Amino acid sequence: MATNDNGITNGGGMSVREAGKRGGDRVKAKYGSEFYEAIGRKGGEATKSKYGPSFYEEIGAKGGQKLKRTTKTAG
Repeated sequence: MATNDNGITNGGGMSVREAGKRGGDRVKAKYGSEFYEAIGRKGGEATKSKYGPSFYEEIGAKGGQKLKRTTKTAG
């Protein structure tokens, strides 16, 4: 049985994290690491054409900065 981030056991066979890891490993085995390079490049080009090169300068300047996270409470 899998446990969630809070250490609580659920009834399923694996956690979401495990499922994602297994899925990613399977895609890598099927298509190879070059597949990830190609889709990353395509995504970068699409972002560049949509937002322009200055967008990368902006997000590059933010690199390494600590961001304040807000959490929503149920209720």
